[in-house]
Amino acid sequence: MDAIETMYQNFGVLADAKEKAGEHEEEFLSILNAVKGSPGEKRLASQFITRFFKYFPSHAGTAINAMFDLCEDDDPMTRKQAIKDLPTLCKSAPEQVSKIASALTQLMGTDDATENHLIQSSFLTLFKFDSKGSLDGIFSQILGEDETVREKAIKFLGAKIKTLPEDTLDSHSEELLINMCKKVLEDVTKDEFIAIMEILKCQKSMTTVQGRQQLVDIVTEQAELDEPFVASDPDCVDRLTQCIKHAAPLFSKNVHSKAFVGYICDNVLPHIDQLASPEDGVNGKLELLKLMAEISEFTGELEDLEQRLKNLYDCLISYMPLPPEEENEDESASGEPKLAFSSVECLMYAFHQLCRKQPSFLAAEENAERLKDFKIRLQYFARGVQVYIKHLRMALQGKTGTELKEEENKMKVAALKITSNINTMIKDLFHSPPSFKSVITLSWKPLVKPVEKVTPTKTVAGQKRTPITFETNGAGGKKPHKQDRSIYHPPSGKFSEKAGTFESNETRSQGQRGRGGGGGYRRGGWRGRGRGQRW
Repeated sequence: MDAIETMYQNFGVLADAKEKAGEHEEEFLSILNAVKGSPGEKRLASQFITRFFKYFPSHAGTAINAMFDLCEDDDPMTRKQAIKDLPTLCKSAPEQVSKIASALTQLMGTDDATENHLIQSSFLTLFKFDSKGSLDGIFSQILGEDETVREKAIKFLGAKIKTLPEDTLDSHSEELLINMCKKVLEDVTKDEFIAIMEILKCQKSMTTVQGRQQLVDIVTEQAELDEPFVASDPDCVDRLTQCIKHAAPLFSKNVHSKAFVGYICDNVLPHIDQLASPEDGVNGKLELLKLMAEISEFTGELEDLEQRLKNLYDCLISYMPLPPEEENEDESASGEPKLAFSSVECLMYAFHQLCRKQPSFLAAEENAERLKDFKIRLQYFARGVQVYIKHLRMALQGKTGTELKEEENKMKVAALKITSNINTMIKDLFHSPPSFKSVITLSWKPLVKPVEKVTPTKTVAGQKRTPITFETNGAGGKKPHKQDRSIYHPPSGKFSEKAGTFESNETRSQGQRGRGGGGGYRRGGWRGRGRGQRW
C-alpha cells in the first residue's frame, strides 16, 4: 500500500474514533514515523500530528520534537506547513507555549520573507494561548548568543507588541516584559536601545507618573551620567543625545529632568565648541541644545543652581557679541555679523526657564556688572533680530499657502519663529529687574493654543446690559488708534544694515565627520558586542 494512502487510512481510524482516538496508539505512532518520509508525507504528518496530539499525552515530547524537525526540514514547503501548524499543539497543552515560542524565535533567523511572516503569525497566535509563556520563550533567545536571532526578535517585539489587543498582556505578563527588557538593556546597541524603549513606553503601567519615573530612571542609568563626558567622542555625544530624546517626552511637573539638565550644564556647555557630531550631516551641537531647551522647563529643584546658571550664561553670551568699538564700528559695519539665532534661541530659552528659579542671578546688587554687560549684548542682538524679522516679514508677505510650502519659504517661516521667540525673551530680560513671565513655544514645536473657559454671565430680568468699552490706562474710553499703541523700541545706536546670518536647524556644525559602522555599546563603555551602530 502507498505510504500516503496508509497515512490517510490511519487518519480515518483516528478521526472515526473521535474522543476514543487515544486507544489507537499504533496509528498515531505510524504518523509520527512519517516525519522521516517524503516531502508529501512530512506535510501530511504535520497536519495529522497537531490534529490528534491532545489524545496522546504520553507521546507529547516525541510529537513536539517531530514538529521541530519538520520546522527545520530542507524542503521550504514542509517547513512552512510545520510552522503554520505548530501553535495548534498549545490549544491542548498551554504548558508547552514557552518551549514552542523559544523554537519559533530561533527560526526568526531565516532570510525567507514568506517564512518569516508565517513565523511571526504563529508567534502572535501563541500570545492568545499564554502571553507570559510566549515572552519567556522569546526572551530566552534574545538573551542568548545568536546575534541574528536576537536582532530580529527585538525588532519583532518592537513592531508587534503594541498591536496586540489590550487584554493580551495581564499585569504579570507586563511585569515580566519590563523586567526582561531591563536585562536586555544591560548590553545593547543603539538600535536595540531604541526598540526596547519603544516596547516599554507602550505598556499600560508606564503611562502613570510612577511608570514614567521608572522609564526615566532606566534611561538615566543607560546615559551613565556619573561618567565623564568626552565632547570629542561621537559615541559619547550620540549616547547622551539618544537617551535625552527618549526621556524628553516623559518629563513633566511631576517627573523631573534635573539629572540631564544638570549634567549638560556641568559637562557639555563648557565644551560646546568641541562637540563632535555623531554622524555625517547631523549638527550634533544644535541637536543637543534643542533637547536641553525642551527639558529645561521640568527641572524641579535643581541643585547647585548658581554655578549651573553661570555655565549656561557663559555659553549664551559666547553667542551674543558686544557691539564693536566706536573707532572700529564703520569697519565692522562693512562685514556681516554672524548671529547664530538657532543656538541662541535654545540657550536663551533654557536660561529664561532656569533664571526664573533664581532671579538674583541677574537682579542682585553684587551682580550689577553682569546685568550691565548682559543688557549691552541684548541691546546689540535685539537690533539684529528686529532687522531680520522685518526682512523676513517682507519676504513672506503676500505668499500663498502653496508658495509657503516651498523649501526656501519654509526656512524663512522657521527663521521668523526663531527670531520672534528671541525678541520676546529679550523684552523680558530687558525689564528692570529682568522678568520671566512670557510663555514661549520653541520654534520647532507645534503651537498649542490654550482653550479658554468661558463662564456665562447671568443677566437679571429688567437689568440693562453693560456696554462694551475699550479701556486706556485703566479708564473707559475709545479703542486706541494703531499709532497710539506703545511699540517696543530697542535702545538707540548705530547698527549694521545687515541683519546677520540665520543658522537653520539643518546647518552642519564645523568639524563634522562621517564614521563607519560597527561596534555596539554597553554599560560601562557602550562597546563590546560588535552589533549595530557604534556608540
